[in-house]
Amino acid sequence: MADTTTRFFEDLDHRGYEPLLAKTSGALRFDLHEGPQTTHWLVRIDRGEVRVSQEDMEADTVVGTSPELFEDLVTGRENGLAALLRGDMTVTGDPRLVVQVERIFPGPPYAQGPHRYRKGVQ
Repeated sequence: MADTTTRFFEDLDHRGYEPLLAKTSGALRFDLHEGPQTTHWLVRIDRGEVRVSQEDMEADTVVGTSPELFEDLVTGRENGLAALLRGDMTVTGDPRLVVQVERIFPGPPYAQGPHRYRKGVQ
């Protein structure tokens, strides 16, 4: 968990401005539960400006999951909204923030880009 997850949050923090979150503001805390231990990652977004810390502070939205599932999310092996619908993740607070932030997570490693429907082509 530590390597991939830490790298994801460090990269996100170093970006500073994320254009995909230009219309987003709020604080989102990820609580990664492993037995009795919980690791916290706080992501603060102010119209695309992103700051990350490991603080256990109040947030508009709190996402709870296992470190293993979160690693699958940041590597694109798992989809966050699907995991949420299955009950593998919990969300308290404003769920819209989760939907907005989900854009910065990578897609499946085998994806070949968007497929568009064209009349007569299947």
